[in-house]
Amino acid sequence: QGVVAPTHALPAGGYCEAIERCERRKARTVTIGAVPVGSDHKIATQTMTTTLTHDVEATVAQIKRCADMGVDVVRVTVQGMREAKACEGIRKRLDEDGYSTPIVADIHFTPKVALACADYVDKVRVNPGNFADGRKSFDTIDELGDDDVKQAQAAIEEAFAPLVKKLKEQNKALRIGVNHGSLAERILFQYGDSPEGMVASAVEFGEICRKYDYHNFVFSMKSSNPKVMVQAYRQLAREMYKRGWDYPLHLGVTEAGGGADGRIKSAVGIGALLLDGIGDTIRVSLTEDPEFEAAPCKALRKVAESAINMGVSTFEEPAARRDGNMSKRKCEYPIDVPLNVDGSVLASVTADELAGFDDKSLCDRMGLRLRADGDIQKDWKSIDVLYVDGSLSQQAVENVKKLLDVPTGVLCRPADNIPDGVTVLHDACAVGEVLPERLGGYALVFTGEESLDEVEAAVSKAKPRFILLKPTRQEGVTFLARRFFATLDASESAKAVPVMLWFSYQGEGRDEDEMVIQASAEFGSLFVDSLGEGMLWEADTISPDMLRESSFNLLQASRMRISKTEFISCPSCGRTLFNLQETTAKIQERTGHLPGVRIAVMGCIVNGPGEMADADFGYVGSGVGKIDLYVNYDCVQRGIPSENAVDALVELIKTNGRWTDPPEDDEVQGESVDAVAVM
Repeated sequence: QGVVAPTHALPAGGYCEAIERCERRKARTVTIGAVPVGSDHKIATQTMTTTLTHDVEATVAQIKRCADMGVDVVRVTVQGMREAKACEGIRKRLDEDGYSTPIVADIHFTPKVALACADYVDKVRVNPGNFADGRKSFDTIDELGDDDVKQAQAAIEEAFAPLVKKLKEQNKALRIGVNHGSLAERILFQYGDSPEGMVASAVEFGEICRKYDYHNFVFSMKSSNPKVMVQAYRQLAREMYKRGWDYPLHLGVTEAGGGADGRIKSAVGIGALLLDGIGDTIRVSLTEDPEFEAAPCKALRKVAESAINMGVSTFEEPAARRDGNMSKRKCEYPIDVPLNVDGSVLASVTADELAGFDDKSLCDRMGLRLRADGDIQKDWKSIDVLYVDGSLSQQAVENVKKLLDVPTGVLCRPADNIPDGVTVLHDACAVGEVLPERLGGYALVFTGEESLDEVEAAVSKAKPRFILLKPTRQEGVTFLARRFFATLDASESAKAVPVMLWFSYQGEGRDEDEMVIQASAEFGSLFVDSLGEGMLWEADTISPDMLRESSFNLLQASRMRISKTEFISCPSCGRTLFNLQETTAKIQERTGHLPGVRIAVMGCIVNGPGEMADADFGYVGSGVGKIDLYVNYDCVQRGIPSENAVDALVELIKTNGRWTDPPEDDEVQGESVDAVAVM
């Protein structure tokens, strides 16, 4: 069901201002305490405390640490009247210590508590999925008529309107914070577990605010799946354009996890939107102490600021991507180059480096497994193709042959001593005549500036096994790549050729976190739209092992290639009923060798059951020292003592046929399939 008929014209970008460049979406100013949010202001950074909110001193200390790290706004969980009253003391203590940091009250299930704490905080966040409807079952509605919908909407207004009136009277702010994992049962019945349902849920609450002439509010549309999150925000932005609304957007990927995984997953989702000019406040939700969210937030803000007005000349793009109907490109994969149809990882090495590798170091660099009997095998996170830069010595040629035997693809520039099976790389602009057939064939590298005629000419002469897009600079790369893919789509000879994105980053004067965030945003902005079948990520100050690990993490975050267990882990808050960081680490240690399995680790019931829809198994706090276990939506075991719950989770995975024993340590040197990069 559609939300409304269009009443205003959409901009050229459909969900954003422009097709060809990053232009910030126009959003009104909303004030959160002393922090203004909207398109006339810098992007605000946010985080959330993990302390017990009623412990005023601990909460104040944590907020101050976050503010000292540069966080603009801090949210606290307010689950009852005790926590609502504590907000008064928290605000008073912060003011006494000279901290004007705005406080946001996070409300679930309890309209009365929202009213009580509104006197003491600068903003209230409500979740439309449970503010007026706390039910967490998903199968009690058999049919739903117009009268049922109107009755449900009237009940929402009855519960929500008093808060709206109070916030308006006190000039306080509101966030209508929709979560993919906690949509109301009625919305699920009407729209399914979808971005459309998320938009409908947000709009219902927005309409109530507008009915009472209250406009100091923002929206958020969070999901643990970056692709769902991006589509939900785009659809809401499109809907607001249709309605003539201009409310700011708070961006976040919920339950992103910790370490490199959480940073990369967040950068894929948040970055993809920021690079289109969408987003006014951001939070990177990590299963870590909240002050550690500041650095990736600021790195993402820097990505957004540097992208403004960057792009390419005007071009025509098929409407499917902007309309949310993008599908995976239908590519023809070669039989003599071992590309991965779910997303290929390429790496680069100099010819001199390659010549210096013995079998052990060769396997270590490529993520291969060297068995005790000398056999070299692929692992879950072995690279697919190696680009060798420079002239091959005899020793380099020998190592090339070893890789081809695995098989691992090898990519080299033209030379006389290249072994059969190597893919020869040509600059597209330099192909002057038809190239002869050879085992391994050819690859072409384009800059993205080529015309349709130039693409057609090069591809028809080389018949490449795959294409590499290597821009001459990274500024505006999202738009350059979209234009290039539009050109390929118009080319009969090139439209089915797999494309690898080849992006290079210079690290002088930048820390590793910042570089990883930028690259994840730029690669991710294309992968979420199924633009690109693989990646070659170069960075001069990041180690080859880190680049390889991060490449696999990025493909997995983009919902392409699954190379390890995926953990959907909430960032913890005052509702959390167990030590989330410690428990998540234990679960990762026991289950990290299960590629393709998704495990959700949730501190409490707020988002738990709904997020099971995006996970195979769920581990959810249900009471102090008690855990419920889920298979998808279904709770299958309740009230397990926490000291036994990890073992019970492992048994549940085994019972459902998803368990494999960890690999035997029979290799001399190789990568563990559950290796975790640390940033």
